[in-house]
Amino acid sequence: QVQLVESGGGLVQAGGSLRLSCVASGRTFSSNYQMGWFRQAPGKEREFVSATRWNVDTTSYAVSVKGRFTTSSDYAKNTIYLQMNSLQPEDTADYYCAARWSPSGPHSRNTKEYNYWGQGTQVTVSS
Repeated sequence: QVQLVESGGGLVQAGGSLRLSCVASGRTFSSNYQMGWFRQAPGKEREFVSATRWNVDTTSYAVSVKGRFTTSSDYAKNTIYLQMNSLQPEDTADYYCAARWSPSGPHSRNTKEYNYWGQGTQVTVSS
């Protein structure tokens, strides 16, 4: 059973930074797994933030976060990170880590294509 556990959320002022972590467990992960970050603001649908694969140095980003957010992975620790810089109030949301089995193909931005989800971590950016 795959388990994803996020941490690192909190309250930060506009312009500040946070780093989220997602620890994955339950099986041996490889580049066959895509890992995604999504977020959901109050009253809005869950939206794509970024996606990557284990041990592969390519990442996709939503236009709204490109240049400010960076996703990285530490395979030895089974951990995915989301470094968020220049945070703005509109980045306020619950952030979720997700995983899907996908041996090939482009990064998915569709929430319905991810099989495993963490419980989320809350990020609040004050103005």
